[in-house]
Amino acid sequence: MNSFKAKAKAQHNIDTHDPITVTYRHILTTNITNKHPLRVVALVDSDAFYAACEMVRLGVDRETPLVVMQWSSFIAVNYPARKYGISRFGKDLVSVEEARKRCPELRVVHVATYKEGQAEPGYFDKPDPLTHKVSLDYYRRESKKIHQLIADSVPAGTSERASIDEAFIDFTRAVLDVMLERWPHLSKPPQDDMDSALPTPPPINWDGLGHLIPSNDGVEDPEAFDHETTWHDVALSIAAELMDNIRKEIDSRFGYTTSAGLAKNKFLAKLCASYKKPNSQSILRNTAIVGYLQPLPFQKIRFLGGKLGQAISEEFEAATVGDLLSIGLGELQSKFGDNAIWVYELMRGIDRSEVKERPDQTKSMLASKNLPKPITRPGEGQHWIRVLAAELALRLREARAETPGLWPKSIVLHARKGYESSRSRQAPFPFVQDATVDVIAAAGDKLWKELVGVSWTDKTKVSSLQLSFTGIATQETGQQNIEGFFGSRKRKRTEEEDVEKALDDAHDVGFSEFTCERCSKNIKIPWGGKEEEMQAQAIRVEHEDFHFAMDLAKSADMATAAPSKRPDSRSKTTAASSKPQGKGIEKFFKRR
Repeated sequence: MNSFKAKAKAQHNIDTHDPITVTYRHILTTNITNKHPLRVVALVDSDAFYAACEMVRLGVDRETPLVVMQWSSFIAVNYPARKYGISRFGKDLVSVEEARKRCPELRVVHVATYKEGQAEPGYFDKPDPLTHKVSLDYYRRESKKIHQLIADSVPAGTSERASIDEAFIDFTRAVLDVMLERWPHLSKPPQDDMDSALPTPPPINWDGLGHLIPSNDGVEDPEAFDHETTWHDVALSIAAELMDNIRKEIDSRFGYTTSAGLAKNKFLAKLCASYKKPNSQSILRNTAIVGYLQPLPFQKIRFLGGKLGQAISEEFEAATVGDLLSIGLGELQSKFGDNAIWVYELMRGIDRSEVKERPDQTKSMLASKNLPKPITRPGEGQHWIRVLAAELALRLREARAETPGLWPKSIVLHARKGYESSRSRQAPFPFVQDATVDVIAAAGDKLWKELVGVSWTDKTKVSSLQLSFTGIATQETGQQNIEGFFGSRKRKRTEEEDVEKALDDAHDVGFSEFTCERCSKNIKIPWGGKEEEMQAQAIRVEHEDFHFAMDLAKSADMATAAPSKRPDSRSKTTAASSKPQGKGIEKFFKRR
């Protein structure tokens, strides 16, 4: 049998996350990196978030079974409903009728939707996907409140919004501050020797701090850990206190329960956050990492559930993390390329990624609709543009309420026909006093007319529309147009006329796309008149020249390589052999 596929029965040579000697320098440093021996990261996750939002909005009891629908599918099922075997996926995926049979008292809520003629989304008994568009605005607002509370509860720059219902927190800085406050003697190294090891850590009372994940030997009694206590355990216990306080504050102020995982890095924190849910937190000590990882099906780990995970499973006849621990780095790289070191380290709980604070201010806003019934006549597009405009108007108004100077530079309309590349038109979006639905829809309608006027045929079927603002930034205070200096007596234009004037004056260019056969990258090119065609050809040539330069660079590093031959940029076709075949794990991911 291939040695790669042999199931090793010997003791695995793996990273056991042995404790590092912690010194006074580690405690007193102001330069905290992802290599700090007392690093603690948490992942906090809102429990069944969309369902929880609707429960708060409706004021229902927490024990009330509730599901959230989007058209005919469940998008959220709260934990009381799950007790009746109702789920969003798997063997418990059922219809709403079957769900009501299983649980007669089940509350069913459809997400809010936009409808033409309404400036804000509403809750309808029977929203129609042919005329309505789903709105997640309420969930975004609730999410923002939670993330802001988290950011305000920890030192600046130590929290990261991971998704609408998840956030990472790097507690290392906060933990070190607490340690120095509780044990002041740690700030005074003996004989001023910063590299002296810290004294023996104090015992830890884990009661009330969360679920302690069992160590390698399966010991579950926290008191049995006392003789093994490390300073990283102390750091975890302090972080657990801080995390518990934040979770209680989220519940008290907003009514949302959360679950959390605490460990030495982001990967492990996210993995153990679901250990005991809902409304709990789990702690993964370094001595428990290996035992926790080994039985996990590795294809359930993020990024390993698709083609890459399947290929690894078939190559090594492996199903769990433990099955892969006998595979050496060299063996893994020989089959999946140098970047397979990422897989090798992940299986051992190694993750060096930082917790990075993301800027609050968004630079773009997008409203989109995949159309269940394609648009077949130009006049049908205006209905959906008004629906999309309503969403953009609401989101821009909310953003400007927090930051009054915000304004988008451009408005962009994308339309896609089936599986073809989308086409778009864009134009500057002029400043007006109030970006109402009518104002935004007027701008979108003009772009739509230009878009369909160029390419519409009897066979056209538009299956997707996107209307977006780009280049959102804060305007300078006191900014005004030239008429403000001279007090013009001309009739003041309406907001709609402001939009029309700016669109007429702007040199707005439509865009199409082509896909490079060598790198699979989608390149936007202008289209329309003769001048745009020449510019499009120049863009193609420039992109092909880039690959030519890369070929030359590679050949310089290969003494035996044959001289590269520059591709003919004027050719209308490219040989199929020029398509990249992909190396290592890269070929399992779609290049963007």
